[in-house]
Amino acid sequence: MGIWRGLRVAFLLGSLFMILLIIVYWDDVGGFNLYPLQGSKRPPPRSGSTTSPSLSPPADAARAGSSSHKGSVAEFTAKPIPEKLPEATEEHIDEEGEGESNRRREETSEAEEQETSAADERKQEARKRRIVDVCSGNDGVEFPGRTRTFEQVPNRELDHLIVDDKHQIIYCYVPKVACTNWKRVMVILSQSLVSPSSGKPYTDPEAVPPDLVHNSSLHLTFAKFWRNYGSLSRHLMALKLQHYTKFLFVRDPFVRLISAFRNKFGRPNEDFYRQFGSVMLRRYGNVTERLPETAAEAFAAGIKPTFQQFVTYLLDPETERGSIFNEHWRQVYRLCHPCQIKYDFIGRLETLETDAEHLLKVLRVDHLVRFPSGSRNRTATSWERDWFAQIPLRMRRKLYNLYEADFKLFGYPRPDSVER
Repeated sequence: MGIWRGLRVAFLLGSLFMILLIIVYWDDVGGFNLYPLQGSKRPPPRSGSTTSPSLSPPADAARAGSSSHKGSVAEFTAKPIPEKLPEATEEHIDEEGEGESNRRREETSEAEEQETSAADERKQEARKRRIVDVCSGNDGVEFPGRTRTFEQVPNRELDHLIVDDKHQIIYCYVPKVACTNWKRVMVILSQSLVSPSSGKPYTDPEAVPPDLVHNSSLHLTFAKFWRNYGSLSRHLMALKLQHYTKFLFVRDPFVRLISAFRNKFGRPNEDFYRQFGSVMLRRYGNVTERLPETAAEAFAAGIKPTFQQFVTYLLDPETERGSIFNEHWRQVYRLCHPCQIKYDFIGRLETLETDAEHLLKVLRVDHLVRFPSGSRNRTATSWERDWFAQIPLRMRRKLYNLYEADFKLFGYPRPDSVER
């Protein structure tokens, strides 16, 4: 009798245990959920995505089933398997075809972008390699300062190296090579100029007044380091040159001279008339009468320097080189020291738009600023022959020798006007 009673107690306890197990796992086999926080959450489907009936359980569900009893077959038997899959309609076919076409276009665009980027990199490597060759003396061109070190460059000659510490950029600006617009870009990045209308830093380069960007107090340059950092200045320069991205833009040297002459002497410019134009007229203009005191008066009287007088002034051995070589016609190797500074990017004005787009990506600021649209009246390379036709061959060759280093360093061919 005691044995029978023990069996009954054991049976009752086992039944209670099984009922408890069923209650605990009931929500995982398709019943009501007693423990909503323990159920696994599925991510919502992507918008626009469609799902089709599945004939077999997903792989992750199968793995879950093998490790525990969760996710039982009830999940897959709750929905009956359709006897026949829905046929694709013409609308579905069109959508699938359009999606495939878009995908192919995206892949083609991405491939073209990668190919363009690779071509840009090869172009940059060729430009940098040429500078190394010329600076090493392999091209047989000698010019002042070729073999000196960066430490030997005087501070006063480092005034064209603009530093942006926020984005770790160093830009050497060359006048008459889109430097106004590049200075505008640097102002936007450094947030160094506040718009009077908004009271906030400018965000659009084209909105920055061009006369303001040439204010030397607006930019931090290497030439100011000594005043700011004293004896640590050269050490800081070396660190920034090592870690920052350095770039400059160049153009055909003779075309740059034409552009400088047109801009500074082709129209009234009081500063350049007093400092240079009046000197040219007195020395080479055969002017016997007293010169007008202002550029406006001189131009009204039809008195202004000619391009030949300008070239003569550049070649005059009696003229102090330091004074006549204003930054607008000073050689690039004297402005930016390419033999002492290893530039990461060398752009050309002749390919300004594509080079600027590539550079902003290299600098990783293309999402912050865009390069302003180019000037419509840019001096064309094709004008060179007409402008130099009035210059005697002897003078053209001497002028080429004066700028030969820039021609060689930056890969510009010897002008045809020098050959004959």
